[in-house]
Amino acid sequence: MPWILLACAIAAEVFATSMLKTTQGFTRLWPSAAVILGYAAAFYLLSLVVRTLPVGPVYATWSALGTIAVTIIGVFFFSQHLRPWQMAGLVLTVIGVVLLNLGATTHDDGAAAGSRSEPPEVGAHSANLHDR
Repeated sequence: MPWILLACAIAAEVFATSMLKTTQGFTRLWPSAAVILGYAAAFYLLSLVVRTLPVGPVYATWSALGTIAVTIIGVFFFSQHLRPWQMAGLVLTVIGVVLLNLGATTHDDGAAAGSRSEPPEVGAHSANLHDR
């Protein structure tokens, strides 16, 4: 289920980013509202995903696939051109995300091994800093 939510978060982010050009600097109401809602949905869904999957690989996947999708949309819908080095960069981006995800486990896997599945409370360590 978290991977489906991640795909939806990526789609929302790609939609919002692709719509940015149509806002004309946030001077057009409806395209601007679509961008804001798209980004809000993307971050909300991303927050749900990182409850069960590690934030590093999730964020890498989200940002990389979003970048690749927006680049492809730019080529097909905004007449942008990709040079060979740019295509190589996209391929290397995919390779990097795959490598990051090879070692990723869910938070629940870590809990089974005896580590905490919940992030520490905010300020939990700050009290120790003041005691020194």
